[in-house]
Amino acid sequence: MAAAAKAMSKTEVLNSLAESTGMAKKEVALVLDELTALIGTQIGKKGPGVFAMPGLFKVTVTHKPATKAKKDVPNPFKPGELMDVAAKPARNVVKVRPLKKLKDMV
Repeated sequence: MAAAAKAMSKTEVLNSLAESTGMAKKEVALVLDELTALIGTQIGKKGPGVFAMPGLFKVTVTHKPATKAKKDVPNPFKPGELMDVAAKPARNVVKVRPLKKLKDMV
């Protein structure tokens, strides 16, 4: 494959995988849909919060607690000025980390 100027679309990915594996496009689409569902169940509320595609990437969910509003915090962009920081609600953050094989590809 030659390097592309832009990222592949979903159709291009399906066509490329179907051509290289000899599977039908519908079968490849079904595999990708099931992989999406599997990742969703693993990182969802009832899952362990971690999904790893061996050698390629690891998806983790981290819970960030709520933060309180702060007043008169030094502004890092304008030294000497003070600013107010708004409160943030609690949230879950999804992180995707590359693993060794993926790092070696670059």
